[in-house]
Amino acid sequence: MKLKERIHYFLHDQKLKHKLYVIIFESDTPAGKLFDVILIGCILFSVLLVIIESLKGLPHWLETPFIIAEYLFTAFFTFEYITRIYCSPQPRKYIFSFFGIVDLLATLPLYVGLIFPGARYLLIIRAFRLIRVFRVFKLFKFLNEGERLLTALRESSNKIGVFFLFVVILVTSIGTLMYMIEGTQPNSEFNNIPNSIYWAIVTMTTVGYGDITPVTGLGKFLSAIVMLIGYTIIAVPTGIVSVSMMKEYKRRMEKECPNCHRPGHEENAEFCKYCGHNLEK
Repeated sequence: MKLKERIHYFLHDQKLKHKLYVIIFESDTPAGKLFDVILIGCILFSVLLVIIESLKGLPHWLETPFIIAEYLFTAFFTFEYITRIYCSPQPRKYIFSFFGIVDLLATLPLYVGLIFPGARYLLIIRAFRLIRVFRVFKLFKFLNEGERLLTALRESSNKIGVFFLFVVILVTSIGTLMYMIEGTQPNSEFNNIPNSIYWAIVTMTTVGYGDITPVTGLGKFLSAIVMLIGYTIIAVPTGIVSVSMMKEYKRRMEKECPNCHRPGHEENAEFCKYCGHNLEK
């Protein structure tokens, strides 16, 4: 058999693709579970390796083992990514899917680091691959809850945008006012409006770094007002999202039966509690 024929046979070997697909993409089989556990272990170790490597004062004799381990992990993830494309029924769909993009980004930093040394620390992005743990341990119900939260955020986006614009105008006005009060003092830290706006943001968000503080009585009084305003408005976006989540929850809970047209069924209900109709049909 010629080389071209062997390559053609390998690229179109459906039995091999099916076996690899069961192992790599499915977690209901022993081989699939074992592969996912090994994959998650490699992800954890590779992320931990990057974190440890960033520490100062590590022994020099650890440099070579760490570099070898990085190359081995990257080789494994690269091989896994190529194999996923090979055995996927729809390679293009996988490549441009969320997991496909994350899998690709998990392999690129080390290669990019050969040109830009600092980029290798982007290997920490491999932590996103731990999302696969939801598939391994059957935790997709938590993803459904996350979907509800995203829906609530999308529905609240306009209100949050208006609130954000209001906060920007407020901190700009307060920062300018503080500059007018404190800017005339000798050696004042409020020596320009941007610094004053930075102080207003830090104070209103109740972070309070303390790197810029007023010295006049009027400035301290304004600081107290800004702190109280911060505690007052910090709950506003939470309330907006909470209302949207309650509406989404109520909408899902009021699932209507197509037979008797009565609402009030739970999202995962199999049968209508009024007429017994199968809701899954």
